[in-house]
Amino acid sequence: MLKIVNTEWKLFLREPSMVVFAVLFPAILLSVLGAIPALRTPDPNFDNQRFIDAYMSSLVVVTLAFLGLNKLPTTVATYREKGVLRRFSTTPVHPARLLVAQVLVNVIAGVLSVVLLMVVGRVVFDIDLPHHPLGFVVTFLLGMLSLSAIGLLVAAWAPNARAAGGWATVVFMLVMFFGGVYLPRFLLPDFLNTIGEYLPPGVEALQDSWLGAAPDPVHLGVLALVTVAAGTVAAKSFRWE
Repeated sequence: MLKIVNTEWKLFLREPSMVVFAVLFPAILLSVLGAIPALRTPDPNFDNQRFIDAYMSSLVVVTLAFLGLNKLPTTVATYREKGVLRRFSTTPVHPARLLVAQVLVNVIAGVLSVVLLMVVGRVVFDIDLPHHPLGFVVTFLLGMLSLSAIGLLVAAWAPNARAAGGWATVVFMLVMFFGGVYLPRFLLPDFLNTIGEYLPPGVEALQDSWLGAAPDPVHLGVLALVTVAAGTVAAKSFRWE
């Protein structure tokens, strides 16, 4: 298992675009936004906090969405299309381990991205670290697992790698929209914000735990439910060849 994870990690590093967008881009975007003086000024729209403080949770959503919905479905569908999963099934190593390795690589990359984001935010812009660390870690892991389960579901249902990429892109755009990446959440109507609170990867729970409150157990429960439901359906409908 460790050998598979190590190999998948090396393959991930050989994809410059994914490394840039999933690991480096959130910190780069924070640097660009933080260079704008108005976004470093306390604003009543953010409870007298700065825009860059309130936007940190959306930057985490960027990482989770790229890894769970861009990288995972396309990679898994490509492996199936090229016969990699079928060949694995003829060995003592079950191909399911390859899927587990994909999720573990996503978690590792996600952790690196968030750590880099925290370092840049703290050192350059004096942004506080998450005030509720345990709640943030739990939400981060559930957010990653829920989006990974959805990504595997897309890979299970898509007929080929191209279709998997297209389907996943639609879900990716919805996650980014409701996660406040395209538009700050205070600009969205209340009903859209309410929907976004309960959708993976849990932007409201990420923001609460970052700014000091414990995440709502209902939000965490929804993430866990999506993980179990999507993961179960993906496992039952997945085609190895």
